[in-house]
Amino acid sequence: MTTTHPFNGPSFTLGPALLFCPADRPERYAKAAERADAVILDLEDAVACGDKPGARQALAEHFSSADQKLVERTVVRVNPAGTEDFEADLGVLDEHLPQYVMLAKTQSGADIQAMHARLPQAQVIALVETAAGAAAAYEIAEHPATAAVMWGAEDLIVSLGGTSSRHTDGTYRDIARYVRSTVLLAAASRGKAAVDSIYADIADAEGLAAEAADAVGSGFAAKACIHPAQVQTIRQAYRPTEDELEYARALLAEVDKHGAGVFQFRGAMIDGPLIRHAELVVRRAAATARPR
Repeated sequence: MTTTHPFNGPSFTLGPALLFCPADRPERYAKAAERADAVILDLEDAVACGDKPGARQALAEHFSSADQKLVERTVVRVNPAGTEDFEADLGVLDEHLPQYVMLAKTQSGADIQAMHARLPQAQVIALVETAAGAAAAYEIAEHPATAAVMWGAEDLIVSLGGTSSRHTDGTYRDIARYVRSTVLLAAASRGKAAVDSIYADIADAEGLAAEAADAVGSGFAAKACIHPAQVQTIRQAYRPTEDELEYARALLAEVDKHGAGVFQFRGAMIDGPLIRHAELVVRRAAATARPR
């Protein structure tokens, strides 16, 4: 019987804006880390096959010389489990022991176990971006080594034989929305964080802002992005307004007076879920206020 876990907010401390950076572009590492809450150094799709050995070497040099605080905000995306590139990636990471590793195209709990067996200290961000991975989302989230689950739209559509994850107006097709929701539910039901997919249209700041706001409202702990210009839009979406933060703090102060039972506050009846909402608002304010 599968055990479910009550969701008390993600313990995942990276985010809210996670910025991808090609691992074969070491000159961009520092800038990416400076701009974002965490940087994802990508050994998979962002690097051409012939450039992967050089990217691994650059990554090794980075981990050998980087400040520990920077390393703590660095995620390495490795190639899919069972591939030669996966083995080559782990051959480098075995020596440098990153705290976070993102596993591309995670398709099962066995894929997480393959990573965990080689890097038992690493927290795994499982990237669900295939039909098989979506079907196994709960199994993937259940693994103890899984710290967070992220979803990816375009590889998902490729695995389904489709051509685009979005309609011409920019909204997601139903299947993409279904997988997005499935990943969020799977992660939360297992007490893990969920990470929202990238927004590929770099020039469309308004569309990104709307999608990031929906990620916040829905419960995603973070959102990934592919360009430094997108970072502040995501952070702004996660940052509560002054009015939201004032209300949340005032409500929580009343909880200290009345306890956690039902009580009236500013004309509304307050119960457990609304208290939890207020706690999450305060937590988001702290996450977006901390120095990068």
